[in-house]
Amino acid sequence: MSDPKADLFRPGPGPGPAPPEKGDSPRSPTLMATDRISKYYPVQRKLFSRTERFVRAVDGVSLRVRRGETTGLVGESGCGKSTLGRLMLRLVEPTFGRVLYDGRDITHLSQRELRPLRRRMQIIFQDPYSSLNPRMTVREIVGEAISIHRLAKTRADETARIAQLLERVGLRTDAMDRYPHEFSGGQRQRIGIARALAVEPEFIVCDEPTSSLDVSIQAQMVNLLVELQETMGIAYLFVSHDLTIVEHVSHTVAVMYLGKIVEQASAADLYKEPRHPYTRALLAAAPVPDPERKRVRLLLAGDAPSPMDPPPGCAFHPRCPRAIPGTCDHEPPRLEETTTGSQHRVACWNPHKE
Repeated sequence: MSDPKADLFRPGPGPGPAPPEKGDSPRSPTLMATDRISKYYPVQRKLFSRTERFVRAVDGVSLRVRRGETTGLVGESGCGKSTLGRLMLRLVEPTFGRVLYDGRDITHLSQRELRPLRRRMQIIFQDPYSSLNPRMTVREIVGEAISIHRLAKTRADETARIAQLLERVGLRTDAMDRYPHEFSGGQRQRIGIARALAVEPEFIVCDEPTSSLDVSIQAQMVNLLVELQETMGIAYLFVSHDLTIVEHVSHTVAVMYLGKIVEQASAADLYKEPRHPYTRALLAAAPVPDPERKRVRLLLAGDAPSPMDPPPGCAFHPRCPRAIPGTCDHEPPRLEETTTGSQHRVACWNPHKE
C-alpha cells in the first residue's frame, strides 16, 4: 500500500547534497551553530528542599545549519528536539555551551542586544490553533513584527507588505481583516508562516509545523517551505518525528536520543546506510511507499529512559541489540566520523558497517 504523503509531495530531485562539514564553503557557510549546548531543568522533590537532580533535556549538543539549507532533526517525543530549536533562538536560556549566529557568540547577549537579531531568526510553531492570538486580526498578527522593527514607512506601506506576504503563502488579501477562528488549520499555519516571513529572516526553526495537519495539507505546507527556501534563501532547522517529510526537505539530518545527537549525515547517506541501531529502528518503523525499499521491522526492548535518570555509558544501551557488555554500559561514545572524511558521524561503540 502506498504512502499518501509521498504521492502528494512536489516531484523533483529534492535538496542537493550537503557541502563538506570540515570548513565552510563559499557557497554555503555556517549560519547557525551550537557548541556543546546543554539545558538542565532542576527538579525539587519537596517544597523548600535542596535541588539535587536535573532533567537533562539537551546534553552537550553541537550542531550547525548552513545558509540556505535545511538540517532535519528527528527523534522520539521527549528527546529534546524542540528544546534545542528554542535554545538556538535564545527563547530558552542554555545551562552550558554556546550559541553562535553567523560566527557571533550570542549566548550572553541581553534581550536588548538580541532585538536586532530577532529579525534574522524566527520560528514556526507546531500548533496553528494556539500559536495565533484569537483577539488579533491577520493584519495585526502579521504586521506586529513589521511595526516593532519599523520596516514600513507608512500605514499604506505596511498594508502592502502584509498583502504581499499573504499572497506569497497562498492566502487571499481579503483575509487581512479576519480572525484566526475563521480559518482552517492549514490556513492558520500559512498565517504563522507569513508572520515568520514578515521580518525577512535568514534562519527559521520549523518546530513540527505539519504534525497537527491532515496529510494532504502537510504536503502543501512542506512544498511551500521548500519553495520559500529556493526563492528567499532561508535556512531551516526542521524539527519533526516524521521521517518521510524530513527526507524530502533536508540536506543533512541529525538523529537525537535522550538529549544527545547519536547520528548525523547527509540525508542521502543517512537514509541509505544508517549506522546507529536507534536510527535503523526509526527508519524501519517509518512507512515506505516503494515496495523495493521495504525494510525489516526492528523492535526495541523497553521504553526510553528518563532524562532525569539516564543510564551510565551509552544512553541507548539498555534497548540496543548490539550493546557490548562492559563497554556500552560504562563509557559514553563520542560523535565521530565512521571513516575519515566521510562526513557521516555516529555515537556508537558498535555501529553497523555496510
